[in-house]
Amino acid sequence: MWQKTLAQTLHFEGIGLHGGKPVKVTIYPAAANQGLRFVRADLPGRPQIKAHFTRVADTTRATTLAEGEATLTTVEHFLAALGGLGVDNALISVEGPEMPIMDGSAAPLTRLLTETGLRSLPWPRAHFLVQRPVELREGDRWMRVSPGEPRITYFIDFPHPLIGRQKFTAPLRAESFRGEIAPARTFGFLQEVEHLQSKGLALGGSLDNAVVLDDSQVLNPEGFRFPEECVRHKILDAMGDLVLLGLPLLGRVEVALGSHAFHLRFLEHLVSQGSAWRVWVPSMRDREKRQSFFQTPLWEPATA
Repeated sequence: MWQKTLAQTLHFEGIGLHGGKPVKVTIYPAAANQGLRFVRADLPGRPQIKAHFTRVADTTRATTLAEGEATLTTVEHFLAALGGLGVDNALISVEGPEMPIMDGSAAPLTRLLTETGLRSLPWPRAHFLVQRPVELREGDRWMRVSPGEPRITYFIDFPHPLIGRQKFTAPLRAESFRGEIAPARTFGFLQEVEHLQSKGLALGGSLDNAVVLDDSQVLNPEGFRFPEECVRHKILDAMGDLVLLGLPLLGRVEVALGSHAFHLRFLEHLVSQGSAWRVWVPSMRDREKRQSFFQTPLWEPATA
């Protein structure tokens, strides 16, 4: 019901997937109604980029945001972690052109956020409430949202013996995100990775931050984390892209054969259907109880 931010400042760093260079990130708590904003701390003037679908500049193999000449790529896993845990407001300072890839999933950041702690803010959270079904189709690819308990179902179909057709459903709740979706890593195919690296891309990619498959097997010694890790990661990507709506989505989401570009086109289509949704804000009642609730964070920082 209440907006949330971090209980304290969080610092971490990692390697960028495409540039292969170290990236430092600092997440600062923010006041209510500030939303999620990135700061390119390495650029003159420290330009800010709002996490919103209107700021998406590119969706080639990742979601890239831009404000003027300032860009920031591979934001989807990071946004999925914030959205999956219910963080509404934060200022994210990034020293580099892309977010660190970490282990290819959202699990490391989810753990760091949980250890850092979240606190509630004295302002109700607005929601994007779906009132009637909205669907977008492009050939075999489709995405829809309909009224109901918030959850996401994803379908994929890859011509690989270890992937094939997969389907998975996850409730849009923090506990489900931490255990079922956050650990799912990005995946790719050996020939594709070699081609990208020959073009100067994916220079930071390795078996430490992606699941890589050749024609018949997984090259990572540990194999998959889940039998359907690939479709779970597609849910992770979609959740990150859905954060760009700007408000938590209340509805049932279904996606078949999606991509970052298609997720974005669906968000634009959904917002254009003004009669299908409304912004819903819980009523603010019982002032004294509300004030006492905000004296402690939702999750206390972990102790040694």
